[in-house]
Amino acid sequence: MTNNILIENQYKRTSIFEKENVNYLVRVLKRFNTVPKINNINIITSTTEPDIFKIVPNKSIIIGSSLLNKPVLALVYLRYGIEWQLWYKALNNEKQDTILCDIAALEVTRIFYQLLPKDDKEKLENLDYFLIDLIKNEKKIDPESVLQYEELQAFHGTNIANKTFKDSWKPIIENLAKPTEYLLMSGGDLRLNIDEIDLLNKYGCRPFPRPDAFTFASSTGTSVSNFAFDKTDKVRSILIRNSLKNGFKKTTIEFSELLKDNLRKIFKLNEECEIIFSPSGTDSSLQIAAITQIMSDKDITHILVASDETGSGIPAALKGCHFENTTALNHPIKKGDKIEGFRDVDLIKITFRDENGALKSSSQLDEEVYNAISKTNESGRHVVLHTMDQSKLGYQSPSDALIQKLNTIDALSMQIIVDGSQLRLDPKDIQNYLNKGYIVTVTGSKYFTGPPYSGALLLPESVSKLIHSAKNKLPKGLTQYYNHSDWPTSWFCSNDLSDGYNYGSYMRWNAAIVEMDRYYKTPVLYRNMGIEMFCNFIDDSIKEATFLEPIYADDTKANSYNSQEFGIRNIRTIFPFFILKNNEVLSVDNVKKLYTLLNSDISDQFEDSSLEIIRLAAQKCHIGQAVNVKYGNDIESAVLRISLGARVISESWVNRDISLFFRNIETQMNQITVIIKKIELILSNPDLLK
Repeated sequence: MTNNILIENQYKRTSIFEKENVNYLVRVLKRFNTVPKINNINIITSTTEPDIFKIVPNKSIIIGSSLLNKPVLALVYLRYGIEWQLWYKALNNEKQDTILCDIAALEVTRIFYQLLPKDDKEKLENLDYFLIDLIKNEKKIDPESVLQYEELQAFHGTNIANKTFKDSWKPIIENLAKPTEYLLMSGGDLRLNIDEIDLLNKYGCRPFPRPDAFTFASSTGTSVSNFAFDKTDKVRSILIRNSLKNGFKKTTIEFSELLKDNLRKIFKLNEECEIIFSPSGTDSSLQIAAITQIMSDKDITHILVASDETGSGIPAALKGCHFENTTALNHPIKKGDKIEGFRDVDLIKITFRDENGALKSSSQLDEEVYNAISKTNESGRHVVLHTMDQSKLGYQSPSDALIQKLNTIDALSMQIIVDGSQLRLDPKDIQNYLNKGYIVTVTGSKYFTGPPYSGALLLPESVSKLIHSAKNKLPKGLTQYYNHSDWPTSWFCSNDLSDGYNYGSYMRWNAAIVEMDRYYKTPVLYRNMGIEMFCNFIDDSIKEATFLEPIYADDTKANSYNSQEFGIRNIRTIFPFFILKNNEVLSVDNVKKLYTLLNSDISDQFEDSSLEIIRLAAQKCHIGQAVNVKYGNDIESAVLRISLGARVISESWVNRDISLFFRNIETQMNQITVIIKKIELILSNPDLLK
């Protein structure tokens, strides 16, 4: 048995396994879904020294029972300790530089505290603890002040031989001394902010895992998965280590290029295809407005197909106007004002629905697009045609036949943009568009369920060459929106943009690429069968519910594809529906209220009900948020959406077993049933919608 000593030692019952210590730790550790996972760091409890908090570098964190008895307090202290250990490991051979660990751990813990829900913060209000007082202090942390806090050094008992804060550390601290969940909501705009009670953003999701919710909201936005969050958190640790070893700038540029290379590999794109990341899909439209201004000296007209089913800020962005009151780089601006350097352009909106709310036919849409382009061309203007391949309600326009017909127009100056933001496309679809010279906008945050926002432009070789050779600069006002590093380094036009790096955008794309990679690891046959199986079930479930009315039931899908080959764009994966009560459609306000109730635990409203009802009311169900659509010709209402997301497939294939794969999909189909039952439960209690 001597050969098994190491194995036996792993199972020895130490004081950590004593009953009260286990109970203490379990209460705290089950809250640890956002804390970095560090190998070989033990958390040891102490009842003999109940007030102790000690970091043993590279080995353990010792925490006393009196701290553990206050779970939120223990959570903050352990978050500090684990972050300190993470940076200590990253120091490699420079172990005397522990001042860096102190500063980084303090900065991360301060942000971690700010992201705690309101009721957690209230539990810390009247506690007198050094670390809590320090992180509540809004005074900026600097190396000199940290050296004054002897209590910080006492935590780890390490003699700080090197008390100098190196200049090379500053950008590392500024960009990477932040919790991963904070990075996932930074470098965007105010729409990513979360409320302090439910910790949900405008789209009803979180920048950290939310496994307690049933989530089929990929047409809007999704909380990051445990899988993608852990992978992205691990990347942060690697970036810290590489930045300390090789320099921040070199590490960051390599990371950005790696993300782009990974995206090219996933969709099998040529190296000549340039990729420009953006903080959001609307930012991608602003980039398009700038690029097309460089590509043509003519007056420009943007023809925006599906203007009623695309992002609300896109028309403003295409006109070169501010679309929010804050930019992704956190510059305050005024929504609607012109951005410096943009020329005046025309914008023609072509909606999917007529003034009565009825969906136009494919031929009607094609005719409107053709007429708009013909008239614009006759006036000698450059046309930028924005086509839609999967809108937020699942429609496409114009048709392939119309695009072919445009080739017959004499002396047509036109650039086609494909709005593929939902990314309900297969690699061959993207390749096909790029081969035709189209610019494609994509996001990793819709079908592939990466965290919002993660936008990108995919530029074909022909466009890249044209811009590369251009002598014009991007509009000056874009320095408030983008860094030079966001754009291809060889482009002259972007030389005057801001220095710096948008780590929020990078991290969101990292999470999205993680989801894409595991999705495509599912064998294509099972993937396609799973998609058909799941989507057929959603369709049947909605049609069987008497209080739901699908809007896609009898209409003609705009631009219907009749390909014999299976393709994600050829089938419906977004299922919008009206909600009826007593055969009358709900008002817009009530649909929005129902959406919020659906995504919340409302069990307190059913305390006297059966256990089954209480469980149903408690279940959080996140689906696509409300979109205003007329019911009939004159009733203002809105639809909600249940959508297929890539995780339905990838998380079902987790065991790589065919029989389990289909069973796992059935489990998620059962979640659809629960969602519909909860809608019915809310409707049966009218006071909830008052």
